[in-house]
Amino acid sequence: MTKSKTSDALTMLLGPGTAVEGTIEFKDTVRLEGSVNGTISSSDGTVILGEKAEVQGDIRVNIAIIRGKVNGKIEARTRIELYPPARIEGDIQSRAVSIQSGVIFNGNCSMKV
Repeated sequence: MTKSKTSDALTMLLGPGTAVEGTIEFKDTVRLEGSVNGTISSSDGTVILGEKAEVQGDIRVNIAIIRGKVNGKIEARTRIELYPPARIEGDIQSRAVSIQSGVIFNGNCSMKV
């Protein structure tokens, strides 16, 4: 019996202490623990930012799960989930937004269907 590939498959891990400058485009799921200076983009993927992750730039994905720092706009087609100790400096936009107690969010929130 073989397992079929699911859309939740982790396709990339950017570990702590790693830095990327430029654009990251991907499919499926990406977990970031390092720093990114640039754009993170996926038409149908999920980005997970760990507690040590730092992003200077915009994020445009299907689902965004954030525990790190973002200085830029976050646009997620399906949902945005913000968990402590997340620090967001910028606007967020999605159909569904969840912000847990303890998150620091400075920006505007827009929910469009």
